[in-house]
Amino acid sequence: MERIAIYPGSFDPVTNGHVDIVERGRNLFDRIIVTILCNPGKQALFSIEERMEMLRTSMQAIPGVEVAAFDGLLVDYALQRGAGAILRGMRAVSDFEYEFQMALMNRKLNREVQTVFLMTGLRWIFTSSSIIKEAARFGGNIDDMVPAVVSERLREKLGPDSGASPLGADGPLAT
Repeated sequence: MERIAIYPGSFDPVTNGHVDIVERGRNLFDRIIVTILCNPGKQALFSIEERMEMLRTSMQAIPGVEVAAFDGLLVDYALQRGAGAILRGMRAVSDFEYEFQMALMNRKLNREVQTVFLMTGLRWIFTSSSIIKEAARFGGNIDDMVPAVVSERLREKLGPDSGASPLGADGPLAT
């Protein structure tokens, strides 16, 4: 029987840390469905279509990976897709409480679907989509933290004058 995992997230944008989790997750699962969560409560920089395109490009060298989007309960989606696991990456202890609560809720909703945590590689432990966007907004070089397509799309989206960025000035790197 094929071992399928759902790797959910906003991926706004995808980072090399996300790619690392998928590459290592493929050692555990036959197929991984990288799935964008459609969350109307979050203000995204990139549209779902843009994120799907960046994910497909970023994951194209990894066999057994599919890119999708969904809204609704994650465990329902996992069962609909024949997945027995939800794959999650954790960077630090600060991620643990939230991820643990989500895993327990998913288990309460459906005991058939397991949550599997992978620790992010040390190289990517400090990266997050939010911090990447903030660094890019202020002209920081993020080329070695994201796939090339993401770096290119961030430059297109933010433009040469990062002061006119749609991201706002209240992020973690603002001074």
